[in-house]
Amino acid sequence: MTVKFLFICVLSASLGINLSAATPLPSKEKLHLYLLIGQSNMEGQGKIEPMDEIPHPRVLMFDRKHQWLPAVEPVTSRAKPNGYGVGPGLAFGKFMAEKNPDVTIGLVSCAVGGTPLKRWVRGGDLYANAVKRIRIAMVDGTLAGILWHQGEADSKVESDATTYGDRLAKMIHDLREDLNATNVPFVVGEIGQFNDQRTTKFTPYFHVVNDSLMKIPTHVPLTGCAESKGLTDKGDHVHFDSPSQRELGKRYAEIMLKLQAIKP
Repeated sequence: MTVKFLFICVLSASLGINLSAATPLPSKEKLHLYLLIGQSNMEGQGKIEPMDEIPHPRVLMFDRKHQWLPAVEPVTSRAKPNGYGVGPGLAFGKFMAEKNPDVTIGLVSCAVGGTPLKRWVRGGDLYANAVKRIRIAMVDGTLAGILWHQGEADSKVESDATTYGDRLAKMIHDLREDLNATNVPFVVGEIGQFNDQRTTKFTPYFHVVNDSLMKIPTHVPLTGCAESKGLTDKGDHVHFDSPSQRELGKRYAEIMLKLQAIKP
């Protein structure tokens, strides 16, 4: 038994959370589900610190075996989570839980690092997996929102970047249609502005992708964009560091709350 797991077990016991059995769930209407999709920054690469290993009594994660567990980092559905770290999902979930004291938050992560948008559109393998997982989770809860962070992989080739906005808008429409959730809020996130430091070699068109992400709310209903202004990387000019991931999660939540307050 690792020190980390022992710590979680002791803390969970103090919070009344039983890790040895299936986590008790509230009614379907009180379990608000959030689908987390995109590439590595959504999956999480920030260094895991003690605060990231503390579960919130009303924030759960849907694991690869379709079981609900107390949410701690890394929030990922990967078979081998070693190597993954802090993403925006857990901070988002905790913020949403504090703003909604009568509900439980269920995080359904399907993000996969290094993946292009073409795998996330209807007909793509990752799109199909996300639809499958969230449908299974929706047996227990109600879909309340979708979070998207992706774009680095589409910043390498000009044709991918210049068509990104239209392709993403189509994906949002199709995903809502396939989930029978026309009015579910959808929040995208800007890719790191620190990409400027690696533009020439790796992501020469990231400004084009970020511009498309920022414009999504102007032509796709019930969408918003979490800005990456002021956020910092972990030293690789690609991935947000842990404090920035937590801040990004908060920014996602603030926009999600505003969208949820809008009458369709």
